[in-house]
Amino acid sequence: MTVAVDDELWSAIGDPTRRRLLDLLLAQGTGTPTSLSDRLPISRQAVTKHLGVLDRAGLVHATPMGRERRYEVDEAQLARAVRQLSEVGKSWDARLNRIKRIAEQIQRRQDS
Repeated sequence: MTVAVDDELWSAIGDPTRRRLLDLLLAQGTGTPTSLSDRLPISRQAVTKHLGVLDRAGLVHATPMGRERRYEVDEAQLARAVRQLSEVGKSWDARLNRIKRIAEQIQRRQDS
């Protein structure tokens, strides 16, 4: 079974700082680069760059608010990522079970 995985989505989620940003946005509902950088050990510019990656992957959306942009998580895209992760997990579980069965067969043959 092959699972279709969105590489851009998982590349965006793969970075620990971006995962932390998603966690903060989920907890707070929304955030600006300034408010988020106050909660992280990185600069506002770095936060803006990471938010840009998350935005391109569709995981967050920005709304202009004066001189800043307010970001919030796109829950539908995040749910899509969770579904993909679940499917990948099922696929790997199936592969590992096949490997286990093969190893057990080999062991039984060697014990005979």
